[in-house]
Amino acid sequence: MQERTPFRGRRVPLAAACVLALLPAGPMGAPADMMGAAADWRTPAEKSDYRETPRYDETIAYVRRLAAAAPRQVRIETFGRSGEGRDLVMVLASKDGVFDPEALHRAGRPIVLVQNAIHAGEMDGKDASLALLRDIVVTKEKAALLERAVLVVIPIYNVDGHERFSAHNRINQNGPRETGWRTQGRNLNLNRDYMKAEAPETRAFLNLWNRWLPDLFVDTHVTDGGDFQYDTTYGIDTGPDIFPAIAEWNRNVLTPFLESSVRAAGQIIGPFVNLKDDTDPAQGLRLGQDQPRFSTGYVNLQNRPAVLLETHMLKDFRTRVRGSYEFLRALLEVGNRDARRLVEMSRAADAATVTAGKRHDAAARLPLRLASDGTTEPFLFRGYRSKVTESEISGARRIEYTQEPVEITVPRQVALRVSLAVAPPLAYIVPVQWGQVIEALQAHGLRLLRTARPWEGEVEAYRCEGPIWHGRPFEGRQVLFQPGEGGGRSGATPGTCAPVRERLAFPAGSVVVPMDQRAARVAVHLLEPQAPDSLLAWGFFNAVFERKEYAEPYVMETLARDMLAKDAHLKEEFEQRLAEDREFAASPEARLDFFYRRSSWWDARLGLYPVGRLASLDGIPIAGER
Repeated sequence: MQERTPFRGRRVPLAAACVLALLPAGPMGAPADMMGAAADWRTPAEKSDYRETPRYDETIAYVRRLAAAAPRQVRIETFGRSGEGRDLVMVLASKDGVFDPEALHRAGRPIVLVQNAIHAGEMDGKDASLALLRDIVVTKEKAALLERAVLVVIPIYNVDGHERFSAHNRINQNGPRETGWRTQGRNLNLNRDYMKAEAPETRAFLNLWNRWLPDLFVDTHVTDGGDFQYDTTYGIDTGPDIFPAIAEWNRNVLTPFLESSVRAAGQIIGPFVNLKDDTDPAQGLRLGQDQPRFSTGYVNLQNRPAVLLETHMLKDFRTRVRGSYEFLRALLEVGNRDARRLVEMSRAADAATVTAGKRHDAAARLPLRLASDGTTEPFLFRGYRSKVTESEISGARRIEYTQEPVEITVPRQVALRVSLAVAPPLAYIVPVQWGQVIEALQAHGLRLLRTARPWEGEVEAYRCEGPIWHGRPFEGRQVLFQPGEGGGRSGATPGTCAPVRERLAFPAGSVVVPMDQRAARVAVHLLEPQAPDSLLAWGFFNAVFERKEYAEPYVMETLARDMLAKDAHLKEEFEQRLAEDREFAASPEARLDFFYRRSSWWDARLGLYPVGRLASLDGIPIAGER
C-alpha cells in the first residue's frame, strides 16, 4: 500500500515545544499559546506518527486548546454523563459565535452533527475531527466549511468504552497500538440502543438531538468484514421509508458529491460492502433495512439525512484517519453548498409528518419493514484476489485474501420494497402502570398527554400469539423473535400480532401519544408491535405473555365433560383435533388445555397488547391542553 505523509499540522523545534509547556493555563485549563508562530497544532495522533490515538483526557485537552485559540468560534459543552461518571462532551463550531440552536434554525443555517467513537475501538473519526476542527478555526485552511453551516462534533460518544484501553480490543483492526472497547460500562452496544434508550449515554444523546435538531448527521466507524481495496466506505439510505425529497437528495446529490470529492483527495471510496457470501465476493452485494436500533436508521425516522462512514479495518491508521478527514470535509462542503435545501427539506419533512398526524388518513400507510426487491445492477467491485479452501482448523470454508488487486463486476442490490406497513392511529394510549414504556417515550422527547381521570372505552389493540424468545439475552434483554419475522429456532414459527377491537380501561395518568408531532414516526416504530425495534420486540411487554392462573386436572376433567355435554359444536371440534393431531392426542395436558382456553375461566388478557390505538380523542379526559 502506498505510504502517505502526515497531513496538516506543523513540526516545531524541541526548544519551542518546551516553551509551550511552560505557558500559563488559559480557559478550561487550555494552554494560552493562542496563535504563536512556534505553536505545534499537530493532533495527538499526528504527533505519534499515527501509532497512537489519544485517551479521553488528552482528547478533551486538545479541544479545550482549540476553544482557547478561537473562543468566538468554538464552544465546548457537556451534554450528559456516562454510566461511570465521565462527562459527555460536544464541540460546537460557528463562524460568528452563534451557538443557540433556536437562533440558528430561525436564520436557516444548517446544523451538521458528527458522532465519533460510538464503538470506542473505532476512533478514526475522532482523530479526523480534531484535525478538521484545527484546520477550520486555527490554520483557517478550511474556514469556509463554516460559511453557512454550524458544526457539532461529539469527539467520543462511548467515553467509558474508550477508556477500557488495550492493545487487544480490535483483533481485526490494523492500528493504532491501543484502542478502546466496543461497548459502554454496562456492556451495552450503544449502536443497538437508539430505540430502547436504556443507556445513560443514549438518553443524553436524545436530549442533545431534540435540542439541536440537526439537518445532517454522520456516524463514524471502522468496518469488520472482508478485505478489499476501498479504504473509505459509506452507507446512505434512499428507500421507501425516507422522506422523498431527502431520498432524492441522498441519491442524486450527496452520494455522487461524496464519491467524487473524496476520490479526488486520493482516497479509494465506495459504498458499504455487505457481501451476500463472505467467502465468495463474486456473488455480489446485498441491501437490507437500516433498522432504527442503529444511529442512521434512527435519524431516518427523525426526518433527517443520515450518513454512515466506515473506514476499512485492515488499512493503516494514517490512511483511515485521512479517509475520515476527507469524508467529513466533503460532507461539510456539500452541507454549506446546499444549506438552504437542507434546511427546507428538514422543515418540509417535519411539517408533512405533523400534517399527516392531524389528518389521520386510514389509507395512508407507514413502512415498518423493508426487504430487497431483488433488483440488481452491475457493480465494479475493487477487491483482492482470493481463494477458498477447506479449513482443517474450523472445518468450514476458509477465504484467503492476497494483496493482488482485482476488479470484478458483481450484482449489487439497489432497491428495497415495503414488506410490512401500518396505518398509524390518531394517537396511542399507554396505561400508566407501564412506567418503563412511558419513560422510554419520554426519553425520545415525544409530546405526551396525560389522562386526568380513569377512562374506559373501545380501542383498537393487538392480540399476539405464539411468541418465541431468543435463547440468550441480547443487549441485556430477553428479546422476542420479532412478530412477522421469517425463520426461527428448530423450525418454530415466530408469533403474530393481529388487530382486535377491545374495551379496555386506562387509569388516571395514562399517556396519550398524538401523531401530530414531528417525531411521530419514532412513536409508531416504538409502539407498533410488529415494527423491527418496537418496545414489544425488545421485551418491554414480556409479562403480557406470562400465564398466571392454572387449572388442576381433576377440576378440568369435570368442566370438560360438562362443556362437551352442552356444546355439540365443541364436541365435534375436539374429536376432529384428536383425529388430525397426533401430538395433541398424545398429550393429556394439551387436551385439558383445549377446554380451559375455551372456558370463561381463561385469562382474556393473556397475549393482549395493552397499548390502544385511538381514532378519536373525543371523550378522553386529557389533562390540560391537547
